[in-house]
Amino acid sequence: MTATNSSETGRSQRTALAVLGVVAAIAVGFGLGFFANQFLHDDRPADPVAGSVDVGFAQDMMVHHNQAVEMSAIAIANATDPMVRDLAYDILTTQQNQIGQMTGWLSLWDQPLLSTEDYMTWMADGHDGMAHDGAAHGSAATTAPTAAGTQMPGMATSEDMAALRQARGPEADVLFLQLMLRHHQGGLPMMEYGAQRAEVPTVRGLAQTMVDTQQSESDRMTQLLAEKGAAPLPMN
Repeated sequence: MTATNSSETGRSQRTALAVLGVVAAIAVGFGLGFFANQFLHDDRPADPVAGSVDVGFAQDMMVHHNQAVEMSAIAIANATDPMVRDLAYDILTTQQNQIGQMTGWLSLWDQPLLSTEDYMTWMADGHDGMAHDGAAHGSAATTAPTAAGTQMPGMATSEDMAALRQARGPEADVLFLQLMLRHHQGGLPMMEYGAQRAEVPTVRGLAQTMVDTQQSESDRMTQLLAEKGAAPLPMN
């Protein structure tokens, strides 16, 4: 077997494992999201409504997570540093599990997976002025742009994603770390807001878990970038 064929075989195996991880995470996450409310049954409060922090957080965070899952799958296939590939796998399975939970909540609440409102408008509560003019929903495109080209903080552009798909070797390692670090940093305000303002305890709990996990992952990515002599990207 040639070196090229061996490399391609290894990449295919990593991709297959990532797909299996996604499937398992979806099933586990959806079950957790569904049964979290079922266990409360008669004692649980009224379901969150459209525009609430709980619904808006779940809808927008799913869009944000979906891109992180896509970036991670690319890194699992193309990155060369085992620590980067392991990190990408952890992010992929963790965030796909969380997508499953949020999908389960929205199903229980009879809410769509995508809102018809602008991104992050649920973060305006009329008291602290935290209104956010985000991108208008309309599709689950990875960069989630509006006609004006705006997007949620930290999201990679279509050009960023194309560059990541084309990158190989050390270039793929660094670019993934840079894009994912910025992605984590951009989503942090939504996660913190959800942890503080959501009404459903399970939503607050998941949001806080996201904060803790992604801050830890951000520290790891910052350290890896420093070791590779690369700098983080500025926030977009």
